[in-house]
Amino acid sequence: MLAAVGCDIILVSRSMEKLQATAQEIEKDFNVSTKIIQVDFTGGDEIYDTIEKEIAGLEIGTLVNNVGISYPTQNTFWTWSKCDNGATSDVVFWMDKVFQKLLKANIVSVTRMTHMVLPGMVSRERGIVINIGSASSIIPSPMLTVYAATKAYVDKFTEGLDMEYYMKNILFQCVMPGFVCSNMSGIRRSSLFAPTAKTFVKSALSLVAVEKRTAGYYPHEFFVDCLNILVTASYNFGVWIVTRSMKNSRLKCLKKMKKQ
Repeated sequence: MLAAVGCDIILVSRSMEKLQATAQEIEKDFNVSTKIIQVDFTGGDEIYDTIEKEIAGLEIGTLVNNVGISYPTQNTFWTWSKCDNGATSDVVFWMDKVFQKLLKANIVSVTRMTHMVLPGMVSRERGIVINIGSASSIIPSPMLTVYAATKAYVDKFTEGLDMEYYMKNILFQCVMPGFVCSNMSGIRRSSLFAPTAKTFVKSALSLVAVEKRTAGYYPHEFFVDCLNILVTASYNFGVWIVTRSMKNSRLKCLKKMKKQ
């Protein structure tokens, strides 16, 4: 959508194949220049040295911090941490690595990328930073506790920077969507409450400079408001509903994993 209004694009991701395919599609459809940078945001500090070298001298007017990972499947915090070898009865993984990856991808990336790009925006006294959070940070999110907490950081981080730099004409926006059809959500079929990525992005970008803190998509806004009203009216019932939904999603996920 940024390319549609003539912006040149820098794409940063871990998959070179996807980067190249996306860059070619953008250049073909919108006749703009693209630059690709291959890094894995769950890696170490060296990835930021690579990015900084690649973007040196470039004027970046809009930064979209869209990196994020979630759990392999919904689960309680204690279940992950109770096993010495990181194994559970149905999913085998190293819990310390999972949490490290969550923190690096969801918290460190947004902090480091903003810190890297912000000085140029301050010197020009203009810029836009869009940070992608999650509705999970503002609604009850049992069985996604660490993920939701990392996204709560994104929300507060964005709010604070907006207060610090609004006099510099730099806009900070936190977008906190619900489910979107994507590899991370595992949803393949779109619906009113789980739109395609294209539909969601179009809606979210229409709200830049309109709302600083938004779900980015009105059906998601409606869902969040209704759920929070329910929890306010009856906390135990509201949390029971959400927990039951999470457990059902977990069971479906485990069934898919066993088939693969």
